[in-house]
Amino acid sequence: MTLGRGIFLMTIGLILALAVRDRAGLIDLSMIGWILTGVGLLIFSLSFIVGPARAVREPEPVDEPDDIDEL
Repeated sequence: MTLGRGIFLMTIGLILALAVRDRAGLIDLSMIGWILTGVGLLIFSLSFIVGPARAVREPEPVDEPDDIDEL
């Protein structure tokens, strides 16, 4: 999931940085795009360094009765 978030942020950031040439009031959308690209790249890189965040749980043993009557 973290890998997908990093790719998503990089995609939105590169679209804003390279394809949009406009300002929304005092906010430069190109600069916001570069910031989002950097954050996405950081998340993308950290997902490889940290590895999977899911804990692997061992299945619990099933108690079977010892006194099984055979036919």
